[in-house]
Amino acid sequence: MTLLNNLLASLPFMTSERADYVISSFWPMLEAAILYTIPLAVIAFSFGLVIAVMVAVICTLPQPNVLTKILQSLCRMYISIIRGTPMLVQIFIIFYGLPEVGITLDPFPTAIIAFSINIGAYAAETVRAAILAIPKGQWEASYAIGMNYSQAFIRTIMPQALRISVPSLSNTFISTVKDTSLASLVWIAELFRVAQNITAENYEFILIYSEAALIYWIFCFLLAMGQMRLEKRLSRHL
Repeated sequence: MTLLNNLLASLPFMTSERADYVISSFWPMLEAAILYTIPLAVIAFSFGLVIAVMVAVICTLPQPNVLTKILQSLCRMYISIIRGTPMLVQIFIIFYGLPEVGITLDPFPTAIIAFSINIGAYAAETVRAAILAIPKGQWEASYAIGMNYSQAFIRTIMPQALRISVPSLSNTFISTVKDTSLASLVWIAELFRVAQNITAENYEFILIYSEAALIYWIFCFLLAMGQMRLEKRLSRHL
């Protein structure tokens, strides 16, 4: 630890005291990332993906009846509203607005709901485009061997659509990891919130926030590497 302290202290504009701040701040921020930031991103993305698939399926149904047309209109309205308003506003409406109508949520569920519905709206368009990108011949081949619409969709179309969606969905997940910093505004002790608490004590804003940015970058870099490996693996099965 002393060696690391001396190494940091040798950098320009870095004193021994500032080096101590950097070293002592690293673990609390990393711990917050592991305990809150990553779990929040994973849970919200999982729920968001389920929402996205449901919305995309509804929006791509052929020959819709009256009920289906109503559902499609609601889905399009949902996508428009969520994509057309800032996530910060959505978080505040859920956390601060819902209590006015008798619905009070804890910070973590609030963040999960806000991130999930946001991810669902954006990812729905990704999945919808992927479904529409599947050649019609795939549908016809499925019908030719006796499948109905549901069977063709589940067994033939959806697996291909999700495979096509992997790059965009992976980017969405990486963005979600960074966007979890907004959860600090509803008092969740994730990475950025811990960084804010630390700077409130030592006023080393550029050091601590740069360190937080480094931790975000490390996680996102590892996720990007995982994305590349997943894409290569999937490409071998195409």
